[in-house]
Amino acid sequence: MSIDVNNESGTEVDEQAILDIARYALTRMRIHPLSELSVIVVDTAAMEQLHIQWMDLPGPTDVMSFPMDELRPPKKDDEEPPQGLLGDIVLCPEVAEKQGQEAPTRHSMDEELQLLTVHGVLHLLGYDHEEPDEKAEMFGLQAAIVDGWRAEKGHTGPSPAPTVS
Repeated sequence: MSIDVNNESGTEVDEQAILDIARYALTRMRIHPLSELSVIVVDTAAMEQLHIQWMDLPGPTDVMSFPMDELRPPKKDDEEPPQGLLGDIVLCPEVAEKQGQEAPTRHSMDEELQLLTVHGVLHLLGYDHEEPDEKAEMFGLQAAIVDGWRAEKGHTGPSPAPTVS
């Protein structure tokens, strides 16, 4: 799997953890191992510009996803996953830090960025949270992936509650 992490934010983030959890999520979702993903970490000004341009919403947000080939996880175990460009995930550490501090299970900026990376991957794979049933499916899957990755890494304690809107 080709995953590029490009930090343009000026904030120090755990790029290796972002890379690792993205790879874990894509593997768990059975995405073709030759697929490509780009993760870009930006400051609030850049995120606000993207948020206005693409969503017509004011202010910066935590994560945005820009799908390319609209890859989807295989529905059957014996189905071969398609190969292609997943797209871009854009993260904003300043928003992530604030959300982590305000979450019921207070957690670090890096923990929030890990959660947001999985959230972005799921959006690239066609998951959404507009309807209650979609939200339950997506956030359940998101928690399972984050918990699974953290268990593999030896992280103990509860995973951060979803704080993305």
